[in-house]
Amino acid sequence: MTAKADLLEAWGTHLAQGRRRSPHTVRAYVATASRLLDTLGETDWPQLASLDAAALRRQLAARRQQGIGNVSAARELSALKAFLIFAREKAGMTDAMPPRLRGPRIKKGIPRPVTPDEAVNLAVAVDEDAREEWIGARDRAVLLLLYGAGMRIAEALSLTASVLPLRDTLVVTGKGAKQRVVPLLPIIRDAVDDYVAKCPWPVALENHRKDPLFRGAKGGPLSQGMVQKAVARARVSLGLPPSATPHALRHSFATHLLGAGADLRSLQELLGHASLGSTQIYTRVDAATLLDVYRNAHPRERE
Repeated sequence: MTAKADLLEAWGTHLAQGRRRSPHTVRAYVATASRLLDTLGETDWPQLASLDAAALRRQLAARRQQGIGNVSAARELSALKAFLIFAREKAGMTDAMPPRLRGPRIKKGIPRPVTPDEAVNLAVAVDEDAREEWIGARDRAVLLLLYGAGMRIAEALSLTASVLPLRDTLVVTGKGAKQRVVPLLPIIRDAVDDYVAKCPWPVALENHRKDPLFRGAKGGPLSQGMVQKAVARARVSLGLPPSATPHALRHSFATHLLGAGADLRSLQELLGHASLGSTQIYTRVDAATLLDVYRNAHPRERE
């Protein structure tokens, strides 16, 4: 038998180093594997590799009894299948296919974008509401990167001081360590420069090029949670819906570009999507936005 800790360590290392998954995904997938191992008790790679669809179905049924919904169940199944593929590889099985089991149906939601005014107002509000001037400048710069350049929040917070001074474009490392080039508007560059000038921690000095660009209050890397809390406070003060999150700014970037005539292929490159299918959802977003405008503006709709 192999110790549970050893199994999980091997799985986590494979995800982080072999598959280059994000820390969030690694934690979630390792937690799923840990729950399976708790159910099975003492086991090893060959026994894990021999699990069939019925075993996965029982595991999912147990999780369902704990109250998880369709989305969480689908993610759990995906993580379980990936874990069993890895187990089969570790057991030396040539067929690494997981047991066939269909997951729950997921209704794919449409991202809810904010308007351009709301995006700008959010950035201004987090600046004005911050307890220190440099923190406000920092949060404003981060939000403008999300809305003005379509970056994921994790991508913005992973930037180091080596990107300074900012130029017209920026090379961004996204999911799967894939790189893309995004354009930077002058307002974004000015916001970052303003933050750098006000930040009490060394950012732009030559011997700090590998340090995080965006610092927390104590000088460490800025966390996503702090940005999300700042946006939540600003959202309440502006009377915006709960859907107005940092990630919604990236959705808004895509929706507004599409509405202005950007083609899907260009948008795919700007967003860093691996497939065009991930980008096509924004055609539905734009159609939904136009329908709202029509319903609010057409005189017969108001009768």
